[in-house]
Amino acid sequence: MIQMLKRPRRNRKSEVIRSLVQETRLDPKDFVAPFFLTEGINIISPITSIPGQFHLSCNTVSQKIEELLELGISSYIFFPLIAAKYKDKTGSYAISESNHLLKTIRRIKENYPEICIFADIALDPFTTHGHDGLLSSSGEVLNDETIVALSKMSQHYAEAGVDVIAPSDMMDGRIKYIRRALDQAGHENVSIMSYSAKYASAFYGPFRDALKSTPSLGDKKSYQMNPANSKEALLEALLDEEEGADFLMVKPATLYLDIIQKIKEKSLLPIAAYHVSGEYAMLKAAAQNKWLDFDKALYESLIGIKRAGADIIISYGAKEIITYLLKHS
Repeated sequence: MIQMLKRPRRNRKSEVIRSLVQETRLDPKDFVAPFFLTEGINIISPITSIPGQFHLSCNTVSQKIEELLELGISSYIFFPLIAAKYKDKTGSYAISESNHLLKTIRRIKENYPEICIFADIALDPFTTHGHDGLLSSSGEVLNDETIVALSKMSQHYAEAGVDVIAPSDMMDGRIKYIRRALDQAGHENVSIMSYSAKYASAFYGPFRDALKSTPSLGDKKSYQMNPANSKEALLEALLDEEEGADFLMVKPATLYLDIIQKIKEKSLLPIAAYHVSGEYAMLKAAAQNKWLDFDKALYESLIGIKRAGADIIISYGAKEIITYLLKHS
């Protein structure tokens, strides 16, 4: 018989022992569930490009929130589907009193004061051109003018009851100016989760389809990051921390685990990671073709994100993964 002092397989010999020595776990409190909100009532409209996701009106999103609360998921991020008639070049509907997203946030926060609401802050759902910021006459995305607009938008969302402002625009200096605007308006307790390392990714397609926000001209490479760069992500994250961010985010997640880990090592702030629409839809498509087991592939994707260092995971699969874990606990 071969004699060995070290046999690592002994710690893998049974389910009970494997569970005892498991290093990383997923918990309902790790997750932020995204919702796509639309104007109207009694709307539950399937989103073809993101199977299992829906355009929801105020009353139907309440039903979905109650389902998730029962599973222990109590944090949500809202994205608005804006009708073409409300869009213009400057995205003025973002701060309009008639903005259906702001109305829904107020209602939801009144009915569920215990939940945490995140709100995406960018102009692309509200503009006719689909860019995250204001454009010059030549089509350039204007940095400083945009952060003034985003600061006003942040104030309106905070007043509506948002707990965490989440700027996704990638403009320089916006965390500093949003923090100042919130504090000046008496919202010093409203947090900021910065999309610190948001890459110019090919995996946002289903999301843009869901919000009808694909740019009508050019692309977003002058403000979203080059997927080839990692030091730039550290620079962006540390600048956001210095400017007053409370959370830092990496987007997408599964293809950028190295970025999550590097930022985690350099910052003491909580790290969020966005498991984006394309990453989720890929798993759905493969499962529909019976090429993989969706629940197991989703688990492996999300546990990898957590293992890399993410404290918070935004995922369209939040309900599915917690349901799966409860069945197998």
